[in-house]
Amino acid sequence: MITNFVIPELNNHDVQELWFRQDGATCHTARATIYLLKDTFGDRLISRFGPVDWPPRSCDLTPLDYFLWGYVKSWVYADKPQTLDHLEDNIHRVIADIRPHMLEKVIENWTSRLDYIRASRGSHMP
Repeated sequence: MITNFVIPELNNHDVQELWFRQDGATCHTARATIYLLKDTFGDRLISRFGPVDWPPRSCDLTPLDYFLWGYVKSWVYADKPQTLDHLEDNIHRVIADIRPHMLEKVIENWTSRLDYIRASRGSHMP
């Protein structure tokens, strides 16, 4: 998947400015995958076996978990797509419609979550 879809898409971008983050799923941490990602992102890889370790089970700290997936899903399925093409069109449209202001709010929320985790010495968020 990563060699067929992710890496070719990255050729359209300046990866020197990108960080790559993934969870600790076994398929994500296979040696070949980690080598490929380290080669592509260098020290900007956040992964279980990457240069920057991501805390395990950290959905409270992961904007993809606490914001993006739920937001996208709610809008993608709002008109009950009946075909794969319709579903894909909805996904592309919803992602494209995310505006910088919304992402700024997500980042503000993320930093407040980090502050809470620091202050509570790593306890779970309520």
